[in-house]
Amino acid sequence: MTGRFSRENLDRVLWRTCVRLGLDPTGARLVRFTNNAVYALAEDAVVVRILAADRLRHRVGKVVTLARHFQQFGISAVRLFEGVTQPLVVDDCLVTVWQQVPEIEPASAAQLARLLHAVHAAPVPSGIERWNPVRDVRSRVEDAEGLAAPDRRFLLRRCAAVEAALDELDFPLPQGLVHGDAHPGNVIAGPAGPVLCDFDSSCVGPPEWDLTPLAVGRERFGDSPERYRELADTYGFDVTAWEGYPVLRAARELKLTTSVLPILHSRPRVRDELVRRLSDLRAGRQATPWSRFT
Repeated sequence: MTGRFSRENLDRVLWRTCVRLGLDPTGARLVRFTNNAVYALAEDAVVVRILAADRLRHRVGKVVTLARHFQQFGISAVRLFEGVTQPLVVDDCLVTVWQQVPEIEPASAAQLARLLHAVHAAPVPSGIERWNPVRDVRSRVEDAEGLAAPDRRFLLRRCAAVEAALDELDFPLPQGLVHGDAHPGNVIAGPAGPVLCDFDSSCVGPPEWDLTPLAVGRERFGDSPERYRELADTYGFDVTAWEGYPVLRAARELKLTTSVLPILHSRPRVRDELVRRLSDLRAGRQATPWSRFT
């Protein structure tokens, strides 16, 4: 069975977007595909993002708002393609278009930490939702392509348990604007310095959440311990030393596991890794290494 977000369908949305904007899609490269299909154009310095999760459509307007907000307050972040009202609707898909930033080197954890300080200190624009990491997980479960009923029931029970544990936390850092999916992969180290990208999960919430992805990356994906230490030292707070960290880790792992649910038919090769993660969550195995979805 072919999902609605097959490569053929996405390429067609990309082509029609480019025709509408007078851009050239020839040689465009698909650089990322989970909740969004992200294309880098070869002939124009432009990136096209196509939402690939119907129940996350509410986030696209927020992304546009935050891009304008970050530009207004001088926060180093990717900028929208100018001269067009965004988001675009193309074949019933929501599309955003961005100025491409050439990456000159991999971003560091210290660069991420400094950008997070700027985000956390920024004023919060109106209309930005409160932090609720489980809400998007439930949306993904409801939007899943071909998820077995026992897996669906397990994930919804897991959502309820994690949500209840989150409600009991007493966060030590003052809440404010957070990025929501903070890792060096969402930083582009460009010629003018590092810039943030991917604001889909941004919200008003605890800064501790932005320090969690690298800690979980160390524990689940075997990422360098030095990278997390660099983040904690530069930011000035070690989230893993806080008693509430295991709950944040559980929420992060739930999000990592469910990120591909809306595209299971469109990208069947991710299913083996999904099955592995579900098995580990069911069995409570915390030391089992995971592989990143490709």
